[in-house]
Amino acid sequence: MIKEIKFTDKALKQINVLLSKKDKGSFFRIAIKGGGCSGFQYEFTFDKEKSKDDLNFENILIDKTSADLLQGSEVDYVSELIGEQFKITNPQTKSSCGCGVSFSL
Repeated sequence: MIKEIKFTDKALKQINVLLSKKDKGSFFRIAIKGGGCSGFQYEFTFDKEKSKDDLNFENILIDKTSADLLQGSEVDYVSELIGEQFKITNPQTKSSCGCGVSFSL
């Protein structure tokens, strides 16, 4: 259930800023895809279509498989000297690469 995935105020604010620049009716999608140097990677995209297995939270879509892999996670938006990005703290992650985008379960 998507309610077990936490979104910080910073993340929700940034998602709303990004959605305000898109066509009305757009969604922000978070997904886990195979790839990266550690086996899986997070993907952040925009979508106009909602699939029947998508979970929806404040215009954020997460497919059921990705939501299962994100259980207990926190989605944040961080600003650092090297840039800004969404950061997911996932308790199911066993290891991750140096850049923090790729991980293994």
